[in-house]
Amino acid sequence: MDPDTNKTGERISKEQIFQAVATILTDMTSDWDIDFSGGISPETRIIADLQFESIDVVQFIVQLEGKFQRKDLPFEKLLMVDERYRDDFTVQEVVDFLDKSL
Repeated sequence: MDPDTNKTGERISKEQIFQAVATILTDMTSDWDIDFSGGISPETRIIADLQFESIDVVQFIVQLEGKFQRKDLPFEKLLMVDERYRDDFTVQEVVDFLDKSL
């Protein structure tokens, strides 16, 4: 079995997760009028850098669920700390969350 594929439920690599997340974010923001350049990196902040609003975060989650074909991921672990919504999170935090959750 190839450990880097998810076609039949095998483990996918962090690099593959990063590429999928970066592609989704690039697609989502490609026609937005934002002052962000340099491409998506692990340090890119979803709210501060990409100027996501709460509805954008919801759409991002829906796209991640579709990409990885999982509707049961505990996104509250990524989005909340001490029962409060976080102010921001990075692409790397999304990748780490998905790596642990998939």
